[in-house]
Amino acid sequence: MNHIYASRFTGHLTGRVAGLLIRGPGALSGPIARWAVNVLAVAGAALMVWSAVIHLQLWGDGYKDISVIGPLFLAQGIGAIVIAALLVVFRRLILLVAGAVTLVATAVGLLLSVYISLFGYTESLAVPYATSSLVVEFAGGAVLFAAAAILLIAGRARPAASAGRTAGRQSNPSLADNRK
Repeated sequence: MNHIYASRFTGHLTGRVAGLLIRGPGALSGPIARWAVNVLAVAGAALMVWSAVIHLQLWGDGYKDISVIGPLFLAQGIGAIVIAALLVVFRRLILLVAGAVTLVATAVGLLLSVYISLFGYTESLAVPYATSSLVVEFAGGAVLFAAAAILLIAGRARPAASAGRTAGRQSNPSLADNRK
């Protein structure tokens, strides 16, 4: 019996998490929240493309010859463009978070390579695009995390409110009699 309950609970939890991850602005009840998520998603996607262009430019300018770092620049450039395109088309929570994590991780990677070393490579903030890259990536990460937060917070309030209204209608006997 406990195994059946645990299996149902796990299935229900998995379904709820999947539903949360694919939530988009259409799930929001307020037009301002939907508008904010849409604008922030597109702005974040634009910043992702900007970051990708910087990395692809640097890759072409010689970073492609650096062991490990070169392939990572290429992967970041291509991956960021793919995530940005998917984000503009679908605007789902999972894509907002993936984009934000990609941008912040890219900026942190640069900082690690400047102050510690990354894969045996040490960078300088004096190289072309280093400072602009940090600004673009941290700003993009913040914009996408803000969109994700709005989607989570505004999305969480809607189901509870509608569930309460539905429960109220069902428990009111005078309304039930009127429906007959």
